[in-house]
Order: sequence, then structure tokens, then C-alpha cells
Amino acid sequence: MQVQKFVSAAITGGLLFSGSAIAGVAKDLPLPSGTPDANTIADQVYFVNHFYALKNFGITNNNKDPKRSNRAIPGKITVIVNKSAGSKPTTITVERYLNNEYSDGSTNAQDIAIFRSGKLKGTGMLITDYVDDNKSQSYSIWLPALRKIRRFAEPAHDDAWGGTDFTFGDVTLRKPKDETHELLGTETFNDCLGAIDKAESKNKYLPNPPDAACDHKGKEVYKLKSTTKRENWWYDHRVSYVDTKTFADYRTEYFKGGEKVKVIDRDWKSLDKDDPRAQFWGYWYGKTFSTGLETWAVIPKEIVQHDQGWQSDFWSEKTLRKIKR
Repeated sequence: MQVQKFVSAAITGGLLFSGSAIAGVAKDLPLPSGTPDANTIADQVYFVNHFYALKNFGITNNNKDPKRSNRAIPGKITVIVNKSAGSKPTTITVERYLNNEYSDGSTNAQDIAIFRSGKLKGTGMLITDYVDDNKSQSYSIWLPALRKIRRFAEPAHDDAWGGTDFTFGDVTLRKPKDETHELLGTETFNDCLGAIDKAESKNKYLPNPPDAACDHKGKEVYKLKSTTKRENWWYDHRVSYVDTKTFADYRTEYFKGGEKVKVIDRDWKSLDKDDPRAQFWGYWYGKTFSTGLETWAVIPKEIVQHDQGWQSDFWSEKTLRKIKR
């Protein structure tokens, strides 16, 4: 039972920054001209979230080569803070590497997530996504306590993501085709993004938490309503606020029975490439209103790398077996 719980936590823990690409939206999807329709916007948002503008992307550890980095360095690694109402926050740190560059006709993308601190320290996960849209993703997980790899099929969309506000659907599994989309119009985004209180989120790995992101205020956004096709689902529809130039989704609000039940904010930053959709995360923030549970994942800019000369064999179970606890 303890092993099963550990495996479950490892799966959920790796997905926030897996973002692994799922076939269905083309990697060469062009920027639309004129005012796009709702389905086009949904595809563009998917393109951005899965880093299709890049051949590879990593949130690393102090800008070291991923094969050599083996510990969490304060201020130089992604920190995920979970805070329940009235409880002390908990923290884990993680690295993640995505490869979009495959031409074998079978593999669409691969991701590796490596945990450097917290209960999952030393755990690694390799996620493989396939070109065949009907083929499930595969998960290989290195369990340091057992010194073994376990392999799994993809989880359920509504499974909770490791004690956070996120579900597997929120993080990686939901495709544009899983919902019907309606464009509610355009408006000016006029709010700061959410964040956990700096005093509460400060810890040895996050000695200087960032301020709540306000630099998206004043930007024009599409207001996209997406209604689930699933019956008796945990939400009825969600509303996303999508940048009209980059298609970055700054905020997604979830509704059930007419009430807002959850929000996820993403602090998108530009990589200053020719394709404006080449973006990266400054942080993710989520809150479930019924419980007060908050999650804040902070990614320091200096650890972001992309279009590197990483060898494709890095995305393998061999790499998982080399992870040091």
C-alpha cells in the first residue's frame, strides 16, 4: 500500500511541468489572420502551452547541464508551494525537460521531470506522447526507495494532482476536442494574477518570492468559454482570458452550477523570438474556493532554457536510473 501511494504521488507530482504534447494540434500550426474563431483560439492556446514554437524546453537547476545537476539549489530551481487553509505550506522542487523534436512518425514528444527535494526527492518520470491521437501516453517512473522503474498508462482527467489545486486534465491531458468553445468577445485584462502571500511562501528554496504579476494589466484578451463534453463533470464550463497577440492564457476560471469554483493563473513571459507564441512561465497559481487550497509554482527566469543541443537519448529510462537521491 505504501508503494502504491508513493507511485501515485510520483505520477501526480510530475505533471505540472510535464506539459507533454498530445497529438491533435499541429506543431506547425500557423498564426491566424484576422479575428480567429473559438476553435482556432483553443488550438492556439494548446500550441503555446505545449511549447510547439520550440524544439525543446527546460526548467533546469541553476543553468547546469541536466545530466550533471543532482541537487536543489536555493533560488535556482522551480519551487512548488502548496498551502491549505490554516496549515503550514509544504514545498517540493523539480526540474523538467521537454523534447518536441521527433521525426520517427510515432513519438510526438517526451518529457522528463526530476524531483530534487521534498517527499519525492530522487524520483524521476519519463512521459512519452505519441503521434497517434488514439494512443494513450506512457509513464515510466523511477522510484528511488525501490531502485526500480514502474510503467503506467495515463491517469484519469479528474484525478487530483498530488494534493494541489490542479487535476490531470488541467495540467496535461485535456485537448481542445474535449470541450466545445465559444468566443465571448474581447476585453482588456485589468487585474493582477494571484499569488500566495510572500511571507508564507518564503522558504530556503524560495528565499525571495516574486510579487504578484501585474504586467499583463492593460493587455487585450479574448474571452473564451469552453464547455466540457463530459457528463456530471466537476466543472460545467471554464472561461479563459487569452492574449490576442501571443495566445497565452493568463487566467482560467472554472464554473459549476453558476458558481466560480476554481481559478488558475499563469504568468507568461516572452522569449523574444520571431514567433510571439514562444512563451515561458514565470509562475502558475491556483486556488479552489470551497477549500481555500492554494498552489504556487515559481520558475526563476535564469533557469529557463530552450532550443538547446541536448541529445535525444537523454529522454530515456537510462537517465532515470542515474538520478541521485
